[in-house]
Amino acid sequence: MSSSAPRGPVLVAGGAGYIGSHTVRLLEDLGVPVVVLDNLSTGHRAAVKGPLEVADLFDREALARVFARHAPAAVIHFAAKCYVGESVAEPAKYYRENVLCTWNLLEAMRAAGCRDIVFSSSCAVFGQPVEVPITEDHPRLPISPYGRTKLHMEHMMEDYSRAYGLRFAALRYFNAAGAARDATLGEWHDPETHLIPIALQVAAGKRAEIQVFGDDYDTPDGTCIRDYIHVEDLAQAHAAALARLQDGAERLFVNLGTGSGYSVLEVVEAARRVTGKEIPARVVARRPGDPPRLVSGGTRARELLSWTARRPALEDIVLDAWTFLAKHPRGFEEKAVGLRAGP
Repeated sequence: MSSSAPRGPVLVAGGAGYIGSHTVRLLEDLGVPVVVLDNLSTGHRAAVKGPLEVADLFDREALARVFARHAPAAVIHFAAKCYVGESVAEPAKYYRENVLCTWNLLEAMRAAGCRDIVFSSSCAVFGQPVEVPITEDHPRLPISPYGRTKLHMEHMMEDYSRAYGLRFAALRYFNAAGAARDATLGEWHDPETHLIPIALQVAAGKRAEIQVFGDDYDTPDGTCIRDYIHVEDLAQAHAAALARLQDGAERLFVNLGTGSGYSVLEVVEAARRVTGKEIPARVVARRPGDPPRLVSGGTRARELLSWTARRPALEDIVLDAWTFLAKHPRGFEEKAVGLRAGP
């Protein structure tokens, strides 16, 4: 990670969500002033301990008031819709919530003279990989409305950078997972769609089984392989990217992953070892559009941000998620801090 801490105040859009809340906590631990902007549609108020502005990025007047009140030196942008299947069924929602609202945010920044933004992008901008591991220079050919909106957001920032001097970092991460090591923050989607929390819900008796979508892929055990990155490592990368922008970088495109992939069956087996539970798994039909392998490649995170994953081991990631689930079995329904789906 960069040796210098970011300078604040930092406005964190979507800071009550899963990855956003972990990043906010890290910035606070570094002594950086933070203001969270969130409409609380998917995030959770209890995850925010400092200043919170409840507003929607669609509301340009509210955005102007927030910038006038807090005069942020920089923005970290997590606020977006993030379900591939939903984006196929409801693309209008994704173009409104992701593209239009990001434009509103960039316009608010421009009006306020705020130049620096770290953007939560996604490996979905690459689409079906033509080579694995996937480097930053891989062709950007998204296959879902979700991926296309993320790419549009990257394009907007490129254009604003050239025309208006915006400095931005687009962090394309792979499969975010895990929880805070003290089990006070964690992942809780409603409904749940991610493999690790689903496996752990089966272990906890909240589900009868886990479904494995296809076992006939061209992989060693026939199931899809993904690159899982600890959410606290992602938070570190966002802080490092912001510090790099504030030190003078203009445009950064960085893939965030561990460079190692684990199959669905390997994840299930890791969950069995961590929990000591059986975790029944049943193979069902493939899901349309699932690539056999998605694994991060490239060296820019290390070269530009001095960043590598500190907790890359799958069992460590699963253990932190399991500890959170055990402490907060009802998730966001508790007064503590379970989180609904964040960007």
